[in-house]
Amino acid sequence: QVQLVESGGGLVQAGGSLRLSCGASASGRALSTYIMGWFRQAPGKEREFAAAISRNGGSTYYKDSVKGRFTISRDNAKNTVYLQMNSLKPEDTAVYYCAASSDVVITPSTTQYRYWGQGTQVTVSS
Repeated sequence: QVQLVESGGGLVQAGGSLRLSCGASASGRALSTYIMGWFRQAPGKEREFAAAISRNGGSTYYKDSVKGRFTISRDNAKNTVYLQMNSLKPEDTAVYYCAASSDVVITPSTTQYRYWGQGTQVTVSS
């Protein structure tokens, strides 16, 4: 069981930056046993993959449209996952969700992530 709580969302102008944090509380297993991902969902659209990071942080994977702008990282000792978002664009506007997966490999599918946070709103104005 993993409880995830996102924070750090807000309203920024295009070109600005935000850093999202995901605090995790895991019972029975260390956070390092989970692949962690960030997904986002804009109004009226399906939830989509944004970024993911391997259990030890050695590998990352990004949606093409955020490569070079977003950086996912984790600090297992602090039970925290981060998403640094730079050069934000209006199309990045969405609710951003932190998620945990027990899969062996990183996958971009929402169905592969068992645990989800409540989401944090990111709004980018133009």
